[in-house]
Amino acid sequence: MTAASTATADLGSHYPARYWHRLDDGRFQCDLCPRLCKLHEGQRGACFVRMRSGDAMLLTTYGRSSGFCIDPIEKKPLNHFYPGSKVLSFGTAGCNLACKFCQNWDISKSRDLDTLMDQASPQEIVDTALRWGCHSVAFTYNDPVIFAEYAMDVADRCRESGLKTVAVTAGYIGECARQDFFSRMDAANVDLKGFTDDFYVKLCGAHLQPVLDTLVWLRHETDVWVELTTLLIPGHNDSDTEIAALSNWVRKELGADMPLHFSAFHPDFKMSDVPPTPPATLSRARRIALDAGLRHVYTGNVHDTDGDTTYCTGCGEALIVRDWYEIRSYRAGTDGICPRCGTRLAGRFGAVGAAVQDAFGARRIPVSIHRAPLGHRTSS
Repeated sequence: MTAASTATADLGSHYPARYWHRLDDGRFQCDLCPRLCKLHEGQRGACFVRMRSGDAMLLTTYGRSSGFCIDPIEKKPLNHFYPGSKVLSFGTAGCNLACKFCQNWDISKSRDLDTLMDQASPQEIVDTALRWGCHSVAFTYNDPVIFAEYAMDVADRCRESGLKTVAVTAGYIGECARQDFFSRMDAANVDLKGFTDDFYVKLCGAHLQPVLDTLVWLRHETDVWVELTTLLIPGHNDSDTEIAALSNWVRKELGADMPLHFSAFHPDFKMSDVPPTPPATLSRARRIALDAGLRHVYTGNVHDTDGDTTYCTGCGEALIVRDWYEIRSYRAGTDGICPRCGTRLAGRFGAVGAAVQDAFGARRIPVSIHRAPLGHRTSS
């Protein structure tokens, strides 16, 4: 899509979607993700936002958002991607997974597009990020794969303006789309939700292997900086055996320097009867992963200074000391090099994180770009 056509896009309208083909029986197959939804006239895919209309496949959420917010980059979570910087975050509605434990279910499971209260063109998003002094723009809250055309247009404008781009995603994307999508991303945090296909099928309505394929491809075929997050759910994916298997796979297939975040679950959506993850479970998982040879393992959604801190892999020096999203001490310089032994940290670093007093911290600042008038919200 050209810059001119992006600038004149009808915000809130249905927008031509890519990554589909017509089947012999007349249905349209969406090829964007491994679900391969096959649609008759007027039907929507499992994500709800991709729809067949006549002879076209449409994205129904282009230019619309469930909200914009200035966040710390550590909230994505990304601990090795310009630590201490701030990021303009936004999402739309819908999702191509069906996680019963979804922590953002009011957005990702929404079937009411009045959730999309704000609207913005790609250039307006870039202008807002620059005005707030953000270092990057993140596609998050719901999975950006399902609004790929919008995310990619925004990412193109970000690149032109010197902003970095971040995808927070489950990595459930088809081969035909992933090169287009990730070639526009500088970093990604990928949810590796569990490490058995049974977990993915029963609790996510998906399969494990396509996610593993995406991760291997990202690590070995792209320059995208990648970090992983696994939400540990008591009794479902928190056994020593599963955590060890996941950790060993990450070390073997993605490398020992791949950051892995174990996050605490809180009861929500269709799993409100499951108890919160005890902090001890996160500490146990972190120890298993470290023993498996991973060098950067973090705990999330809890106050745990040891589990939040980035250590030098050469001498063990605490280089970036955190308490949740707050950076308490920063000793990695502008290039991620340990001042004690000279070992370079894996990741992306720069002047933005060199001084702890300039770090954004745990603040969260909602931003409105264009609040959509009630009578003009998308409702179909």
